[in-house]
This record gives sequence, C-alpha cells and structure tokens, in this order.
Amino acid sequence: MVDLRVKIGSMTLKNPIMPASGTFSESLARLFSFDHLGAVVTKTITAELRGGNPVPRVAEVGQGMLNSIGIPSKGVSYFLDHTIDEYARFSAPLVVSVSAPTAEQFADIVRMLDHPAIAAIEANISCPNLEEDGKAFAMRASSTATVVGLMKKATARPLWVKLTPNTADIGSVARAAEDSGADALVVANTILAMAIDPETFKPRLGNILGGYSGPAVKPIIVRMVYQCAQAVDIPIIGCGGIANANDVVEYMLAGAAAVQVGTTTFVKPAAMLDILDDLTAFCERKGITRVAGLTGAVRDQDMHVDDMEALP
Repeated sequence: MVDLRVKIGSMTLKNPIMPASGTFSESLARLFSFDHLGAVVTKTITAELRGGNPVPRVAEVGQGMLNSIGIPSKGVSYFLDHTIDEYARFSAPLVVSVSAPTAEQFADIVRMLDHPAIAAIEANISCPNLEEDGKAFAMRASSTATVVGLMKKATARPLWVKLTPNTADIGSVARAAEDSGADALVVANTILAMAIDPETFKPRLGNILGGYSGPAVKPIIVRMVYQCAQAVDIPIIGCGGIANANDVVEYMLAGAAAVQVGTTTFVKPAAMLDILDDLTAFCERKGITRVAGLTGAVRDQDMHVDDMEALP
C-alpha cells in the first residue's frame, strides 16, 4: 500500500495531484468526483467583473498551447454567492486563485474571501502590476515582498504564491515571498510567448502576446522548481507540462511537494485520475511506500565530469 499523502504547510493532502488554475471548473464534476484529487484549485477570480482579452484567445503551437484569456471573471461576490457551493460539496480542500492589479487590491480580495469552505488562497502574482508599469509582481523581489506582505496581513488562511517564469532570478523572488509570509510557492505560470500566422501575417492571439504551456515548457519549469527548492524552506508545488506520472515524479525529485496539472486536462478532462493511478503503480514498482519521500530526492551530489570535457 502506497501512502500518497503530502503536506503543504499546515495542510495534509490525500495525494499530490491537483488542477492548475484556469484549466479546471466546477463543470468537470459531471465527469468525475473531485474527492479523488489532493486539492481543487479554482479558476482565478478578481474583485470586479472582467470580460477578458480579445479573441482569438487560444492557439495550438508546437508541443504546447498559447493562451491569452485575460482572466475573465464574474467577480468575487458572484463566486461567493453562486459558485463556491459547487466546490464545497466535495471533501478535497478548496484553493481559491485570485488576481488584482495593485498590491492593495490583492489584500482587499483576500480579505473578502472569508468563507469556511476555503482551505487556502493562491495568489496569482504573475499578473501585471499597475504600480510597476505593468510588470508582473513576481518579476521582482521587491514587488513580490510588498504584495505578499499585505496579503498575509489580510488573511489567516494559508497563502500559496504563484510565481512567473518570466524573471531572471526566480530564487530571489522565491525568497522574498517566503520572507514576507508565503506558506507555499506554485512554480510556475506560463512563459510569455508569441506566434504569427504566415498565411495572414497576423498574430495568432487577439492580444498578440500570450502564455505558453504544455509539454515543451516542462524542462524549464523543472529547473526553476529545483532552484527554488535550493532557495526556500516552504513547500513548492510544481506546475508546467505535466502529462503523466513520470512528469510528476520528475517534479517531486526536483523539490516539489505536489503538482498542478493544466494543459493536458484540455486534451483529456479526467487525465488527473490516470496520472494518479500511474503514480501509485510507479511507487509500487519501485518499492516506494511514501510518495512524499520523492520530494527533493534527486541524486545530484555524485555527478561526474566527462573525461574529455575535463581536458584543458
């Protein structure tokens, strides 16, 4: 019997598998029970009503997908009045993803989410910061520290901070989030990218630029998870290009305590259940009794330089 439980700060999850924000909705409950998941992460909500970006919002590109949805949202009040009950009927912990254009508004929306069904809040600080000329909060350690500090003062709930890969020094940003009170890090959001249709000469997204996700980004984000694991002591949740159990294992070996599954859910809505079954089978085959033992277990201390590379 494999013990699939993992700890994310004060929270114990029944397994390390959960959806990535924006790739999952309450409507998927018609296909499978959310009780099978370690946690449920909602689509990102904002305080106000938002219409999102111009169409087209999604484009298939190479080994992945470009998206520029623009965080359409019916607002936090609608979520509390109409949506949260759809999630509350399941036993899996509910993690609510939030976004805001300023640090103070992040604190405001976190303060509004005072509901007993909410187990944790995931702050998507990968979004543009109006106070820093549109740069994402998580691109800089200073703005990360400011927004995380304000949110931490506004809620007693565990605060997960979702970082952006579009930064030159993710380790410093991770440390700033930890020092300011983050209980866990989600590493990471999509990679800023662009695609152009050679037939029309037009960008393939209505917003021109978008976020790249899917299998092609996995090696980049695994590297970032590894770097963050060296920089902080709080749990890390890996997110990027996960399509099978081997991907989960790779993220955990790099230092992740759990993972979020995103793009592959669009291909197969119940993919997380298959990944969970295959993860159990992997552990049984390898004689691993506790999946949590995989976290940070990469064998990176006994690497040898090739003899030819060592020549002067």
